[in-house]
Amino acid sequence: MAVTEASLLRQCPLLLPQNRSKTVYEGFISAQGRDFHLKVVLPEDLQLKNARLLCSWQLRTILNGYHQIVQQRMQHSPDLMSFMMELKMLLEVALKNRQELYAPPPPPQFYSSLIEEIGTLGWDRLVYVDTCFSTIKLKAEDASGREHLITLKLKAKYPAESPDCFVDFPVPFSASWAPQVNSPQSSLISIYSQFLAAIESLKAFWDVMDEIDEKTWVLEPEKPPRSATARRIALGNNVSINIEVDPRHPTMLPECFFLGADHVVKPLGIKLSRNIHLWDPENSVLQNLKDVLEIDFPARAILEKSDFTMDCGICYAYQLDGAIPDQVCDNSQCGQPFHQICLYEWLRGLLTSRQSFNIIFGECPYCSKPITLKMSGRKH
Repeated sequence: MAVTEASLLRQCPLLLPQNRSKTVYEGFISAQGRDFHLKVVLPEDLQLKNARLLCSWQLRTILNGYHQIVQQRMQHSPDLMSFMMELKMLLEVALKNRQELYAPPPPPQFYSSLIEEIGTLGWDRLVYVDTCFSTIKLKAEDASGREHLITLKLKAKYPAESPDCFVDFPVPFSASWAPQVNSPQSSLISIYSQFLAAIESLKAFWDVMDEIDEKTWVLEPEKPPRSATARRIALGNNVSINIEVDPRHPTMLPECFFLGADHVVKPLGIKLSRNIHLWDPENSVLQNLKDVLEIDFPARAILEKSDFTMDCGICYAYQLDGAIPDQVCDNSQCGQPFHQICLYEWLRGLLTSRQSFNIIFGECPYCSKPITLKMSGRKH
């Protein structure tokens, strides 16, 4: 009890007991540099759920709309100190929301200068602006005809304070900003110029990814954003390759790993190791992969017409919580794919299965031949 009282005094030094039985506390709660008067009346058993909270009119006004949350915390907090800490956090949130709600509007020159800047950029580049002129979306087209967007969140002190920039890039984008008002480096035009330069620097990367998307069957991601650097590409029936392209050096050898049955995957890995010296950064990633792996990437239309199947042999679905079937039976006569979690649950339910660390040995649900599952931390 003494420990709790000491903690309460340390956390709320302005809230003091008013009697020896310590059933009444009165004083102040502090938040954002302000003090608010309050009084807590506890029952004789000191149970907080039966306590009464008396607030000053200023505190009551700020906590208006939070009454139910306050009551709930009084019901569930184990002691007065815990309740006061939660009340303080709630007060911080209420004050922040109140400040945002009643924030004074920017001066007229804020709007006039923004309109002038947008006019200089060109109104055809404006995609969206909200009624407060606090969110602005601009578009740009790269040399290959791809459209890119930048979203700017302007702050109340703009242009003295830099806006937050949001783009769909595979690398971080941080625009340089001079804090001086009316500086050439503190304008939408400056940020837009840096946006265009960043787009141009990533053109080769997007060219590489677009060629892969157009000429192969990309299994994952299904609808890749411009920021996505990885692609999982179908190579044939239940075998695929996952590549991770470096946006700064897009034509260099990407990180690769194969997914599929061992008897199909191992020869591909051997070819990759044997032919890695053939990789030519002057060629595209797709052409280099064809040369190094000695294969042609089948198009989606061709695979869909064949007996190519990707559905899990246990749940009969392709996507399961974002994962696709990446565990394949090694039996060349079977080759059935499964989701990792589906196969894990199946094998775990078999009396004949055995486990060694993170590897489970059992029988394929389809052909009953031996199958091995190595559980990994990978999401898919």
